[in-house]
Amino acid sequence: MSDTLIIGAGQAASSLAQKLRALDAESSITILGDEPVPPYERPPLSKGYLLGEQARERLFLRPEEIYAEKKISLKLGSRVSAIDSVGKKVSVGDERLSFDRLALTTGSVPIRLPASIGGDLAGVFTVRTLADIDAMSSQFADGARVLVVGGGYIGLEAAAVAAKLGLKVTLVEMADRILGRVAAPETADVIRAAHLKHGVDLREGVGLERLTGDERVRGARLTDGSELAVDFVIVGIGIRPATALAEDAGIFCENGVAVDEFGRTSAPDIWAAGDCTSFPWKGGRLRLESVQNAIDQAEVVAANMTGAGIPYHPYPWFWSDQYDLKLQIAGLNTGYTNVVRRGDDDSVSHWYFRDGSFLAVDAINAPRDYMVGKRLLEAGKSVSPDVIADPATELKSLLRA
Repeated sequence: MSDTLIIGAGQAASSLAQKLRALDAESSITILGDEPVPPYERPPLSKGYLLGEQARERLFLRPEEIYAEKKISLKLGSRVSAIDSVGKKVSVGDERLSFDRLALTTGSVPIRLPASIGGDLAGVFTVRTLADIDAMSSQFADGARVLVVGGGYIGLEAAAVAAKLGLKVTLVEMADRILGRVAAPETADVIRAAHLKHGVDLREGVGLERLTGDERVRGARLTDGSELAVDFVIVGIGIRPATALAEDAGIFCENGVAVDEFGRTSAPDIWAAGDCTSFPWKGGRLRLESVQNAIDQAEVVAANMTGAGIPYHPYPWFWSDQYDLKLQIAGLNTGYTNVVRRGDDDSVSHWYFRDGSFLAVDAINAPRDYMVGKRLLEAGKSVSPDVIADPATELKSLLRA
């Protein structure tokens, strides 16, 4: 019997604890979470929950009694301040908790605007935690003026919710276009058109120079010289892996807590999973920010903590809901050389290839295209760009080939 501590109380923590308990009926398992609530889903925060369509209790991954039934202890509102990797202890307030095995599932933290440009003013919000959404929800009044900083998925989802609720929305993206780092121009074009149709003032190639106001934000000055009056601001300029605890403990980090193919860190008996990790991938290192990665990697790590020795192989998929668009993404488009479009404006998919090899698909209101692309990737199958481009191709037949 051994003592297992899990630092972080998100999707990865819950999945790891449940899998570990299924494989190890005797060891003690404790999840240490700095938020006062049990593990919950984060993606709906900027979608259904912010829109008021998903109740708070439906965010929670499992009822608290399930953890108790499985003898998984939840220590909520317990911020870990230090890890002693040699003495195998963690500090939580005045307590020192011992462990035989430790898992880091610390997730990520939002990048905030610096105080020097008004980032510390009241009325400036990020979208990461339940508390973040609860704090900003009262601002979503019909006719309120909101500035969204950042044209990635988080910013665009928040802008979509605000527009649907009748707010006057301005979104600025410093890069040449929205979704510049994560999607092809063809996908960005569809998303942009939806925002413009719903009245969002979307400004690309325009950044934020500074926010203005005394104690509370009242306005914004943009890099093109224009000025806006605003009632509040939502910042969606990216996230960083939460590595501070690991770094302070002397654990090697490289774009996240660096783990090997089995999920082990550089410190003995310390493992990591989820958004906070980077792992070996095609000769380099990869960090994924997705629910599926958090679940899959956590379950593999749990098995390996019991000696299974299973290498982790990710099958990335993501999604985003904006207005009546459901974007589903399978695979990673990194290094793509061409994009093939399939479908029409109501149901369209964009297939990414690198020198003829299939990499990923963005499917917008095209669940069949997404399903086929995902299954092809999981099976390690490729497909010709010409075959995808041919409207006569029956996609399901590609799975039988």
